[in-house]
Amino acid sequence: MARVQLDKIRKAYDGGRVAVAEATFEAADAELLVLVGPSGCGKSTLLRIIAGLESPTSGTLRIGDRIVNDVSPKDRDIAMVFQSYALYPHMTVADNLRFSLQLRNLPRADIERRVRESAELLGLADLLHRLPRQLSGGQRQRVALGRALVRQPQVFLLDEPLSNLDAKLRLAMRTEIAKLHRRLAVTMIYVTHDQIEAMTLGQRIVVLKDGEIQQIDAPMRVYQRPANLFVAGFIGSPAMNFLSGRLLRHDGWRLALEVGQLPLGELRADHSALAQFVDAQVTVGLRPEDLRLAAAPEAAPGQPRLNAHLEVIEPVGNEVFVSTRCGNSELTLRMPPQALPGPGEQVSLTFTPDRLHFFDPATGRRIESAT
Repeated sequence: MARVQLDKIRKAYDGGRVAVAEATFEAADAELLVLVGPSGCGKSTLLRIIAGLESPTSGTLRIGDRIVNDVSPKDRDIAMVFQSYALYPHMTVADNLRFSLQLRNLPRADIERRVRESAELLGLADLLHRLPRQLSGGQRQRVALGRALVRQPQVFLLDEPLSNLDAKLRLAMRTEIAKLHRRLAVTMIYVTHDQIEAMTLGQRIVVLKDGEIQQIDAPMRVYQRPANLFVAGFIGSPAMNFLSGRLLRHDGWRLALEVGQLPLGELRADHSALAQFVDAQVTVGLRPEDLRLAAAPEAAPGQPRLNAHLEVIEPVGNEVFVSTRCGNSELTLRMPPQALPGPGEQVSLTFTPDRLHFFDPATGRRIESAT
């Protein structure tokens, strides 16, 4: 297998639209790297550049030890799985798997061995005689994976391969892809707009917005320490809650909101960088699972409390999402099932200050001390 290295890859189209701006990252040998971001962020363009279906305007692309900027797609030793299954409708599953190998004029015995091994690995052995129209969506997607697998490439590229499946099949196929990667130990680059897929599949994730890389890290590291406001709001479901106000420091840290001053107590040591933001505007983030209902409306001295109106209760089985409003801010709580006040009632919210995330509203960047 091989690593994939992008060094300052840029893609600009006629008219000046920049799809990818100076993208630099590496997919290590045998790593499953996920590119994630909203529609139009440049993730599929990056994948097509790696595949050779698009040419970069500038920058260097390496697969293994080769610079492949000018190498044709068929000579890059990659295989791509698309959002659409792209199966030949008049061919059986077996013929769909064989076709690319026949084009390469491989010996018949090698072709049959690869088809058999891939079919067994993907649970297609009993379906080899069927046509695509006789398969379910999940089975068709496995055939598309198998067609890439039989080629035994250095790198697998997957462009939103699960987006056409229903929720149950997506979960099953996510598991199949994760198992496949562990068994084969191949380099995979996976594109998705679904941050749940990114978090559950990727060993590392690359978060993109408007063609620019926002953060590259392990999924939980991105979740726990988002680099900026965009990443904080994009990664996580429900999304992170935000409060904007002026940061004060007297009797501990405080946040001056439109509804009053919110005491933050003494914050952890790595928030020493906040000193330069005293008397300045900051944006404070808090994950839904870190916000909770206070047991009583009376606040103890210095304890963080927010008075809010409960708007919507969404039970989803093993947890409940509770939407509240505090002034102009919408705040969502994630909590275990329990007896709750009714919509429209006033509630008191509290949290542990050490769970707060601070951002500079001018730049969007996370505020933290250099470590």
